[in-house]
Amino acid sequence: MSVEDNQVPVRSSPSAPAVFAAGAAVGLLGGMIGLGGAEFRLPLLIGLFGFAALSAVILNKAMSLVVVLTALPARLTTVSAAELGSHWAVAVNLLAGSLLGAWAGAAWAVRMRTATLYKVLAALMVLMAAALVLTHTADLGALALAPALQLVLLDVVPDLVLIPALAVVLLVSAVKLARHA
Repeated sequence: MSVEDNQVPVRSSPSAPAVFAAGAAVGLLGGMIGLGGAEFRLPLLIGLFGFAALSAVILNKAMSLVVVLTALPARLTTVSAAELGSHWAVAVNLLAGSLLGAWAGAAWAVRMRTATLYKVLAALMVLMAAALVLTHTADLGALALAPALQLVLLDVVPDLVLIPALAVVLLVSAVKLARHA
């Protein structure tokens, strides 16, 4: 990979409020599905802010770590330690596999040609969109709201607005990433 492939950012710096707003939107979306928002932040880093693919991946991973660690205390207040502890074997094995996979993926990404990395990222965005649509469940619990309002907020909005909108964002991002290749 040449030095030019890793220069960041290539676009003029956007205003701090615009970047903050983009970060808040990513945090909101990522928080809703329990992630650090990396799947939404990566297309912004590349498409909107002009980062090269590898630089965006590295920065995105670092930001995800900070976001997840910041959100963890809020998440832990909603799920009991006993409930988490009862699944420790799954968590430990999943974590171990994830760490090994992250190490291998990072090693692979830094050796990959830039055009190939863009194509791989685009394919992953398509897979994330499909997973979001195909694995979404509508059982979001209940709120102390009027039945009609609860129906709208917990069924209609997620099923007919949020999930399709997030999938479209991921698919549009995939197209943009593929065009970089």
